[in-house]
Amino acid sequence: MPGDTEKIVIIGQGYVGLPVAMRAAEVGYRVIGLDVDERRVAALRSGVSFVEDVADEAVRSAIDSGAYLPTTDYAEAADFSVAVITVPTPLRETLPDLSFIEDAGAALAPYITPGSTVILESTTYPGTTEELLIPVLEQGSGLVAGKDFSVGYSPERIDPGNQRWTFVSTPKVVSGIDERSLKQVQSFFDSLIERTVPVSGTREAELTKLLENTFRHVNIALVNELAIYAHQLGVNLWESIDAASSKPFGFMKFTPGPGVGGHCLPVDPSYLSWQVRRSLGQSFRFVELANDVNDHMPRYVVQRASRLLNDDTKPLRGSRILLLGLAYKRNTGDTRESPALRIAELLREEGAQVVAADDHVEEHRWPVRIERTQFDGDAVAASDLVLVLTDHDDFDLSLLDDPAARVLDTRNVLSAPHVVRL
Repeated sequence: MPGDTEKIVIIGQGYVGLPVAMRAAEVGYRVIGLDVDERRVAALRSGVSFVEDVADEAVRSAIDSGAYLPTTDYAEAADFSVAVITVPTPLRETLPDLSFIEDAGAALAPYITPGSTVILESTTYPGTTEELLIPVLEQGSGLVAGKDFSVGYSPERIDPGNQRWTFVSTPKVVSGIDERSLKQVQSFFDSLIERTVPVSGTREAELTKLLENTFRHVNIALVNELAIYAHQLGVNLWESIDAASSKPFGFMKFTPGPGVGGHCLPVDPSYLSWQVRRSLGQSFRFVELANDVNDHMPRYVVQRASRLLNDDTKPLRGSRILLLGLAYKRNTGDTRESPALRIAELLREEGAQVVAADDHVEEHRWPVRIERTQFDGDAVAASDLVLVLTDHDDFDLSLLDDPAARVLDTRNVLSAPHVVRL
């Protein structure tokens, strides 16, 4: 167990960093939660969590006990033992943006001391830890990685809303730039979670994360494309998927949907594809094909919506469309890269009146161009079409049992005869 005064720094207090910070505080570390978002830090300091997996009470308890300090001031990192970087790594016009990693490393570097350990968790391409982060840390600290301080990489595996596989119960891949670094990284995470999985180097750990999500991305693209063709062939794909799932070996269930979203699936495979093209001059064809299929799904949903309205002799232009769910994932408020946002944009371009219901999305994160409404009988009655885009548990789907309601279900959560499925 950690010593009473051992200071841990978690850079980034989002969906990844905050659960790590709370767990570290729980097991006895003194945790500094760094974030550049002043509004986020102010909310945390008042005991308000915006991450579904972290309760407000947990944040308040950690602050009140003195185990957790959310701040924007890197000076609070002085004398840290371990620092974990969990900042975003978005794509900017299809190119990886690693500026958040560089900025975090540069800000942290002056506070590195002999014996410190720095761990990168942000998703990125193989080679980032050694080729990009370490030079920044060495330049700012005047120390040598591997000699004076340890560096490692451990890909995050946070699955928001998953009650079975939490941060603590999910095995954690760990790596270091040398044996001592690996030992330090593994020792830290062994104090937080149930099982660590060491690999030989940071590049292998970086590739592990990309492999996991590329696997999902490609298989989701497969069933998404099947959904398009099965509809045209008059085949119930959902029933076929359930039947195939009865096979106890050689098959893993994936289901179609309105597209992919979040901080992983739309981004991680493209990092891998970019690295292959940059380093080897070749195309990663599976990834590029999967991107093409999954990126097309929001437009396909809009096409299906238009055809349903045509069946009622209504044009898409001027029709009122209710989007049920804006988050990319059920039971979360995360709208990052959500296909619902693209669907709303395409509908507006066609002249539709778009409203949406999703109590999980906080007011300050609600898209300004989408009208917010409550999901109730009046909202359904006022709509020409309801698109079920996110299958939150708190949606009262019985409101859509009325045969007069026109519904396109992209998640296969409704069984009424009048409901049309993706």
